[in-house]
Amino acid sequence: YQCNQCDKAFSLKHNLIVHQRTHTGEKPYECNQCNSAFSLKVDLINHQRTHTGEKPYKCNQCDMACSRKSSLIIHQRTHTGEKPYQCKQCDKAFSQNGKLIIHQRTHSFSILYP
Repeated sequence: YQCNQCDKAFSLKHNLIVHQRTHTGEKPYECNQCNSAFSLKVDLINHQRTHTGEKPYKCNQCDMACSRKSSLIIHQRTHTGEKPYQCKQCDKAFSQNGKLIIHQRTHSFSILYP
């Protein structure tokens, strides 16, 4: 199944439909409490937890609880020391991709302003 706007291809029709929302801006999943809208059902479910305070993802090593599974995975790296995001320029490693991206700017900055 191929997108007719950007030529990306998908093995499942459902994935193409979801992808096409990036082009159309369609957000069919709406919060019934604040009218925020989302293109993915999982994003609506995660958002609704901001209203309910539900934190179903519990750390098995401390009392931390999270509303998103991705947040728990990142938190658990504080216990394991895992740093899967490695800088290709200096081999420094990070637990979160966003921290790697921020770090990589230091290399760009030093090239521009030695």
